[in-house]
Amino acid sequence: MKDFATDDRRAAAQQDRGPRGGASGQPHTLPWLPALADWTGAFARLRGLADPAERLAETACLANHDRDFIVTGKLDRVANACLGNADAVSRAIGRPACRLALLASHSVEHLAPAIRVAGLGRGLPLQVMTAPYGQYRQVILGPATEVDRFGPDAVALLMDHNDAVPALPLDATETEVAAAMSDRMDEIVGLWRRIRERFGALVIQQTLLNGVQPVFGNYEGLVPAAPFTVVARLNAALRQAAQREGVLLLDLDWHAARQGRQRWVDPVRWYHAKQLVSPALAPVYGDLLARVIAAGLGLARKCLVLDLDNTLWGGVIGDDGLDGIRLGQGNAAGEAFLAFQQYCRLLARRGVILAVCSKNDESIALEAFSNHPEMALKRTDIAAFVANWNDKASNIRDIARTLSIGLDSLVFVDDNPAERAIVRRELPEVAVPELPDDVAEYPARLVEAGYFEAAAFTADDARRTQQYVLNAERRARLDAATDIEGYLKSLEMVMTVQPFASVDMERVTQLTNKTNQFNLTTRRRTRTEMARQRADPAVLTLQARLADRFGDNGLIEVVIARRGPDGPETLWIDTWLMSCRVLGRGVEQATLEVLARQAAALGATALIGEYIPTARNGLVAQHYAGLGFARIQAPGDTTEGATYWWLDIGAYRPPMHFIDIRGAVA
Repeated sequence: MKDFATDDRRAAAQQDRGPRGGASGQPHTLPWLPALADWTGAFARLRGLADPAERLAETACLANHDRDFIVTGKLDRVANACLGNADAVSRAIGRPACRLALLASHSVEHLAPAIRVAGLGRGLPLQVMTAPYGQYRQVILGPATEVDRFGPDAVALLMDHNDAVPALPLDATETEVAAAMSDRMDEIVGLWRRIRERFGALVIQQTLLNGVQPVFGNYEGLVPAAPFTVVARLNAALRQAAQREGVLLLDLDWHAARQGRQRWVDPVRWYHAKQLVSPALAPVYGDLLARVIAAGLGLARKCLVLDLDNTLWGGVIGDDGLDGIRLGQGNAAGEAFLAFQQYCRLLARRGVILAVCSKNDESIALEAFSNHPEMALKRTDIAAFVANWNDKASNIRDIARTLSIGLDSLVFVDDNPAERAIVRRELPEVAVPELPDDVAEYPARLVEAGYFEAAAFTADDARRTQQYVLNAERRARLDAATDIEGYLKSLEMVMTVQPFASVDMERVTQLTNKTNQFNLTTRRRTRTEMARQRADPAVLTLQARLADRFGDNGLIEVVIARRGPDGPETLWIDTWLMSCRVLGRGVEQATLEVLARQAAALGATALIGEYIPTARNGLVAQHYAGLGFARIQAPGDTTEGATYWWLDIGAYRPPMHFIDIRGAVA
């Protein structure tokens, strides 16, 4: 029998040695993360921490360093001992642990430590259960198992091509192949739906790692039943069905194709241990899965903060002048900088907010955006532009305040390693990727890091940068205003309110899972669960859009209310969340006016509001008090730490606001 333990140690010592290796000769397993020079000292300090919350917080910090699978395993032994302690998790991470069940047709036990550690690195504590090898159908369709008792919040269905691909003769016709594909996809979609019904969990589907050896060479793609072609077709069908069903996708085959399938596929390991993924690649795999789950729960980063000199163009514009910087056609470096700008612009088009943080004179820095003919990025693409001689950590704090987003929503890209180190030290919440020496590799590095992993893409996402740009203009006008009421009137705000609309369910779900600060209960729901709320006649659902004379803010608010546990005379506000982009404009007051009107129409005499505190929603701790609700004792079996608030609808008088309310429930 092959000695895999020896192989694993050898892989850790040799993996990717060479151009990608660090100065110490150690491999770069996760090259976007900074290296740690002294792991021995780090573990010694970690063992010296008695408080489990402190140990978990320090483990999360260490998880954000480049590490191989051996170091990852050591970190996991510390983390896993703490993840079952709800108090420690809450104090260290600020959110409860997510329970993840792995249902696989191949061996995945060796991947669980890497998944847990990667989750911590992304601010997502994960408790991981591995179902018995190859028994995913029994777990999903059969009688109750340990997975039911575990009660997963997320279920990952991890198949391999040996299990998932239908057996077909090489001479099968296109019609026969299509029929077999349809039957197999019907079964898989049925498993997804059963997972949701049984566990009420997020579903993650792994694509099939296509390690099949072609039998026709270049002709492989022209034979309907050729093995490589069949796996590729099934993967395409999985992607389409996942998009249609609202299932999260771990596109393992896409990542393997980018990085080289031979790096991922090890036939020896497969035949000896049924390991699809080598332990040497466990940290990479763990991060891929953790980032998908984090995105599904609204924890992906939102904003890319960019340096200018030698990051968006070559040279220093203050010294070299507009004509002296390297950008655009004519030389290799200029074309590489242009390509990086074009990639950033694509990120903006899909909803990532762009900001600038540069040590520069603002007028000189802006000249490139206004006058350089090769600039792909324009000033209108940048939601927050800060160019001065202050330290970058302070400027990044100002950018977060300007955009009304948390520091943990930001990614900072700067070619200068000293600036990166300072921001990491001063602002540990901000993601700061290590960058390769050549700007030509910057786009690939951001892809590797996966900070902006998407769980959906909506029309509102495509407009987000412009919405933040306009919001910055509104804020500037507000800062200059001396008459706040006059300013709010001048905005000419129109709020359109209606029940959840089928065409907006993707965005409603996305907002529910992404919003952290203005979120009274922070209840996360899948698209299926949100659709269930929409269809329930006992539930009142509201979505709101806000437009003004500057433009459309998009869908900015979600409310779910239902009959209270004490009878039909009360309407219980289960969920109330709002984008922080529209804070201070009276949206809360206008929404309460709609809620009170709807509650009265349903025969309710009172509204009950619930506030469940988290590490990030202190902004709304006094939300209900500010709207005139009276605090009451917790009614019955309620959430620990929550506060409850009562509003008598008969005595309620709408407060003054300057919003024109329209829509189906206005």
